[in-house]
Amino acid sequence: MDVRRAGERYRGGDPAAGIESLHAFSFGPHYDPDNLRFGAVIACNEERLAPGAGFDEHPHSHTEIVTWVVEGELTHRDSTGRRSVVRPGDVQRLSAAGGVRHVERNDAEVPLIFVQMWLAPREPGGDPAYEVVHGIADSTPYAVPESGAMLHVRRLAPGERTAVPDAASVYVHVVRGGVRLDGEELGPGDSARITDAKDLEAVGAPAGAELLVWEMAG
Repeated sequence: MDVRRAGERYRGGDPAAGIESLHAFSFGPHYDPDNLRFGAVIACNEERLAPGAGFDEHPHSHTEIVTWVVEGELTHRDSTGRRSVVRPGDVQRLSAAGGVRHVERNDAEVPLIFVQMWLAPREPGGDPAYEVVHGIADSTPYAVPESGAMLHVRRLAPGERTAVPDAASVYVHVVRGGVRLDGEELGPGDSARITDAKDLEAVGAPAGAELLVWEMAG
């Protein structure tokens, strides 16, 4: 198990424009050949947008983009004609496939915080696709078959235990609160990269926890 701390993430964004970004993997100008991906995960970005701030229209291709809103509301528009507002508890996925353009903004009057994760597809190309699952439950894993991955959302009460999936690769990101995982204490923004995970469990800290857990076949 490889634990990466919140303070080790690369800082990015454009603070003058109300955008602050924290990158867990090599990203943009922060090139790190030793930190390009883990399993299918190639990016895990925490984004903070001030009211009225956002990312203007930009392209993506050959990427599965999964977004989890922590606080506030994310307005999404893309070149397939879809527009949606994503709120805490919703899982949004944009399958960029052969190519798509989109806009992400904070059109609300309060700050927006979201975690966006990019996964590499097993095969390139195809047609773009988009969906939002509103209010996903802890007991409902979200599958991204294009990447051979499954997202588990876990919200733990203090002292509550949850099994970590047995899998070839597991990526755990702590959204808020904290957990004890295989003898390690993880706090907000910390992550764990687990290879050949088996018989592990996470235990909620006194403040509880919200976790995003990727179960991957490779």
